[in-house]
Amino acid sequence: MNTTKLVRASAAYDLLLTAPFATPWTFAIAHGHLSALNQALGGASLPLFGAMHMLFAGLLGSIVVVWSWLRLRDPQPQFATYDGAARFLFSSWFAWVLAMGQGSLPLVWLFIVPEFVWGAVQWYAVPPWRKTGGSHASATFDRCQQR
Repeated sequence: MNTTKLVRASAAYDLLLTAPFATPWTFAIAHGHLSALNQALGGASLPLFGAMHMLFAGLLGSIVVVWSWLRLRDPQPQFATYDGAARFLFSSWFAWVLAMGQGSLPLVWLFIVPEFVWGAVQWYAVPPWRKTGGSHASATFDRCQQR
């Protein structure tokens, strides 16, 4: 798969999974479905969310929807590097929840595995550091400084 298709595929995946988090109304529906899925997997129902929880879920959903839309419209190879880094950060938070002994959340595995795999695939396709030691971020910064 070429890098453009990879960036678009990861963006489409993100858009599909996080669009329901973008508003309080859609998140309330998604929360109910996620809770039922967690129970079907043998876990407990998810705790109810208050206004602050909904605020942060909405902020997360909104920014990921915008980031996804950017990658769908302009799938630059360096976006795979940044998206891979974000996925590793997300994976680390999922792993933290599991490490905290939250065994009643089998649903987390349905998120951590794809997040980590998407991160690894994107970093394999577009390594964050070139063999010469520079990074895509520094190369982009250098190009901007030359203009």
